[in-house]
Amino acid sequence: MYTSSELFEQEQEKIFRNTWVWVAHASEIPDKGSFKLSKVGREPVIVVRDRKDNIHVMVNRCRHRAATVCEVHKGKTSSFQCPYHGWGYGLDGSLRALPNPEQYGDDFDKSQHGMLKLRVESYQGMIFATFNESIEPLEDFLGAAKKWIDLFMKQGGGYPVKTLGEHQFSVPMNWKVQLENTTDAYHFPIVHKSFLQSLDEEAEKTFTFLDGEGFVEDLGNGHSVMVMIPELVDLEEDLDRKIPERFAELAQALRDEGYPEDQVRRIVRAVGGSGFNLNLFPNVACSMAFFRVLTPVAVDKTDIRHIAIGMEGGPDIANRVRLRLHEHFQGPMGFGSPDDAEVWERIQRGVDGGAELPILVNRGIEKEVPGEAGPRGHVSDETGMRAAYAMWKRMMQE
Repeated sequence: MYTSSELFEQEQEKIFRNTWVWVAHASEIPDKGSFKLSKVGREPVIVVRDRKDNIHVMVNRCRHRAATVCEVHKGKTSSFQCPYHGWGYGLDGSLRALPNPEQYGDDFDKSQHGMLKLRVESYQGMIFATFNESIEPLEDFLGAAKKWIDLFMKQGGGYPVKTLGEHQFSVPMNWKVQLENTTDAYHFPIVHKSFLQSLDEEAEKTFTFLDGEGFVEDLGNGHSVMVMIPELVDLEEDLDRKIPERFAELAQALRDEGYPEDQVRRIVRAVGGSGFNLNLFPNVACSMAFFRVLTPVAVDKTDIRHIAIGMEGGPDIANRVRLRLHEHFQGPMGFGSPDDAEVWERIQRGVDGGAELPILVNRGIEKEVPGEAGPRGHVSDETGMRAAYAMWKRMMQE
């Protein structure tokens, strides 16, 4: 599962080319002509907004001799041009011009030589693309996960959600190691002990959740949700609750800027993040207060992006606090990402210890109960892993 190069190649074809893959958030391409580079599996793509506000996802490859037509990570443009022979493409991927076209003969049809385009759909600003033209609509694929995406987006605090910044890193691990991690609460008090020790007493109590009322649930199609802090599932409920001490200074600053008390509480609640992790098969997670995106590079190498989110048009001070919280846990010098990455790498090294030793993903299976969408287990159970692997198995056998 983690070490077969042949299996990895099959995954690229059967999974990443045949299902909905997250490529961007709408706030990353806010204006007409805005673009960003992304990946669908290992295939490089450009996500771009055209002059009519339509979003396109195109393979970043010239139709002539295969050179990439863009190497800038993100920006704004009116067209794309191949640096090799000058073929020019519009924002919709259509071939607009090429030097000396007469050499191709009178029957050369530019309309047949545009950039390869993927099918594109979005939900709540999350943009997905697929090579599979006959796949079910995105909303059907997301299914029961849509409810949780809607809840996650309440982190806008009354404003649209936008991306604030990100950091990227590579880990010498198979991509499925990360797929398992997002709805794995079992590791939290062990791997993230230093994070818990860095918190004040009130916050540490909030994040000590294994004995609470949380749960993990299979949402179908490989998706799963892990609820760690049930009182923070819906950020707009019970806004009269006491503001945590760590956010008291922010709340007062918002009051000083003239925000009414109900809006102060809504913004402060949003800044703290949601009380759950949502795993969307196969490559993106809505994890408490950020997006985590995985890209499979090789059987033993995976690129990870941790994208902070904030409030479009919201108070600058609130967005700054969001970034500081993101840095505290998910930043490159934070208490979360480095510890997670260390364990992920050790798993990849450990599987060389022998194929005859099974990996266990059966924690809690005998005590699962029916949830709203599928099997539900204790917050520390491996229900989410089983959900992902059920979808993996289904797609690999098709």
